[in-house]
Amino acid sequence: MTQKVHIIGGGLAGSEAAWQLARRGFQVRISEMRGTGEGTPAHQTDGLAELVCSNSFRSDDDEKNAVGLLHHEMRACDSLIMGAAKVAAVPAGSALAVDRDAFSAEVEKRLSALDNVEIVRERVDQLPTEGTTIVATGPLTAEALAGSIGAATGADSLAFFDAIAPIVYRDSIDMDICWMASRWDKPSKVGGGTKDYINCPMTKEQYIAFHQGLVDGEKTVFKDWEANTPYFDGCMPIEVMAERGVETLRFGPMKPVGLDNPHWATPEHPNGRWPYAVVQLRQDNKLGTLWNMVGFQTKLKHAEQVRLFRTIPGLENAEFARLGGLHRNTFLNSPVLLDRQLRLKTAPHVRFAGQITGCEGYVESSAVGLMAGLMTAAELTGRTWQAPPATTAMGALLSHITGDAEAESFQPMNVNFGLFPPLHEVSKKQRKEAYTARAKEEFGPWIAGLTPAN
Repeated sequence: MTQKVHIIGGGLAGSEAAWQLARRGFQVRISEMRGTGEGTPAHQTDGLAELVCSNSFRSDDDEKNAVGLLHHEMRACDSLIMGAAKVAAVPAGSALAVDRDAFSAEVEKRLSALDNVEIVRERVDQLPTEGTTIVATGPLTAEALAGSIGAATGADSLAFFDAIAPIVYRDSIDMDICWMASRWDKPSKVGGGTKDYINCPMTKEQYIAFHQGLVDGEKTVFKDWEANTPYFDGCMPIEVMAERGVETLRFGPMKPVGLDNPHWATPEHPNGRWPYAVVQLRQDNKLGTLWNMVGFQTKLKHAEQVRLFRTIPGLENAEFARLGGLHRNTFLNSPVLLDRQLRLKTAPHVRFAGQITGCEGYVESSAVGLMAGLMTAAELTGRTWQAPPATTAMGALLSHITGDAEAESFQPMNVNFGLFPPLHEVSKKQRKEAYTARAKEEFGPWIAGLTPAN
């Protein structure tokens, strides 16, 4: 096919949209700013689909979990992101986590192997006035292009802060204090092991002191334009959570339930006891040399992070491959600005995809990119686009972004069963399984009607 689609942004969504289009025979040009000598406050490489916040795609359970169901649906659509994740997977219990560098390299390798995909390292400052375009520049859209988008929408974009967790070198962790285990000994979907997390135990006294250190610690000073920007609950800095109450962390990222500390074994409790609180680290690369502090996104200053995090038992001599950080995350008020096919109402030749649409999370961003690619392919071949049923994970996410959410209170959203049409007749205990069963039943006929990739 001779039609060319211009995709601005080579992140997860842009890469997935390019894959779906190219596999259906369309010419695709990907414009990626990184690689021109310019970067963003969060990215560290020039690679396509770089993961900046975490290396986890979250739960891979497609029987009881909404994001696991989204994985399942994307795989059925020959998703580039899911395919690359399989190649780059590292052990993470029932979650899907990847080696960041291997994942990015696999995405770029697969796209570069397609003759009808052109990857250009260039900065785009203005929305194109013509030509089929997908904007997938993500939450860190460059200032000039963000201004052009603002002018085209006639409305101010919304924004919140997104924080990044530190990464620790494995050989600097004291395993005489820490231990390996998954919560409730739940087996991993990669390798089948039950010891995928490093756990750092805390007594009550240690936890109280650590909590106070988070509250008192020196934080990044905001600029004037940043001062009133809200956080997204799914990626909230740990010190902000701490400010909500002394017990908040023990019911969040530091919950100790299901984790018996073998170092605390006694004749009465041969398997050990639960600590008062636990800091967990998850493998961040295939070699197992880097470990991510789970839920420890932070805006603490770097020196303060090193001082405070080395008070965690087992991390007294921790060496950090990366410290936590903070960046601004910008997104559209999509229910107002976009139509049901992700097209800008004031310029319908332009589609948006990924986190800039107001979805949250790697998988959700990729899924919206996937759908943007399918929508564009349908449009260019003169076919009527049929959206996935709202009872599916993809359909529920798309419906939320493109009109079902309250426009006045629209905020970034992870996929969850609260976005699905309710199942009032099903008991709460059976509801998760019922949602996934219904989704799979209705997803099958929808995907059977798609134009297959070559």
